Amino acid sequence: MQHSQSHSSGYQLTDNQNRQINYLRLAVTDRCNLRCRYCRPEEGVPFISHEEIISFEELERLVIIFRSMGVNKIRVTGGEPFSRRGCMSFLTRLRKINGVQYLHITTNGVKTSRFLDEMAAIGIDGINVSLDTLDPRRFEQITRRDYLNAVLETIHGVLARSIPLKINSVVLGDTTDEEILRLAGLARDFPVTLRFIEKMPFSGTARSGKLENGNLLQRLKRIFPDIVEKQKDNLPTTARTFYVTGYKGNIGIIQGYSRSFCTSCNKVRITPVGMLKTCLYDNGVLDLKKMLRTGADDEEIKTAILSCLQNRCINGHEAEQLARRSQEPSMAIIGG
Repeated sequence: MQHSQSHSSGYQLTDNQNRQINYLRLAVTDRCNLRCRYCRPEEGVPFISHEEIISFEELERLVIIFRSMGVNKIRVTGGEPFSRRGCMSFLTRLRKINGVQYLHITTNGVKTSRFLDEMAAIGIDGINVSLDTLDPRRFEQITRRDYLNAVLETIHGVLARSIPLKINSVVLGDTTDEEILRLAGLARDFPVTLRFIEKMPFSGTARSGKLENGNLLQRLKRIFPDIVEKQKDNLPTTARTFYVTGYKGNIGIIQGYSRSFCTSCNKVRITPVGMLKTCLYDNGVLDLKKMLRTGADDEEIKTAILSCLQNRCINGHEAEQLARRSQEPSMAIIGG
């Protein structure tokens, strides 16, 4: 089996719309210690069996392959990444791969504080923490668990170590203006980016087909009348970021349901079962795990990846239409 760590940096991976792909998201598990109502139905969803989950060694090999094709940013997600044993040592090994310039992790913060010293030591480039409310009762209502204090401990631990921090907050149908203001207080008092996210149709339940929280951008402009949008640099981003007078940090918005950032999308995903997704809304386009386990060499895998990117949908609406799902997958299986 051919397998070499290539350090080629001149390569540029582009899709059929001439969008450059330099960002790979790895969902290392579907397991999670929360049961957020917008991510999973209350009864939960069956967990993927251990044999079906792609191994850390297989993921490392894929990162090296994608790295040789021009990808230089990796984000580890889940489920909850720290629900999988060995996640920290996996991050440490990813950090050592030549040419991985940016290494990030998205976590719910419940089990994360114990790993912060190690993440600071390897020079993690950023941590995203999910937090939808600062009210303990409502936190338990949304997540069906009572772990708010653990999440806040992680947030303050990240800040204490000066690791770049983003807080992701899903705006639900019953999220009040007061709740949005309370959350924004974190960006007022600390150097964080607090990003409000449109709820997306990945709850593991039957499809409703409607945008639950209306026009989120208009709402934020009403709640924060003096916000000024930050000028975008040339880097692709899913978030729009705003300055607020007197704030140490920023607030932002991620319009994942509106899909307003597809034209500059620079990322692809690998799911916990090793499926390549070139769009959050597709059903998966290439079984990378199967290729790895049936002896494909690196060149064959590269060719297959390139082929998928030449058939990439123009945007998430087209991908969703082609997917023709009557049931929403759980975000835990997709990897955020």
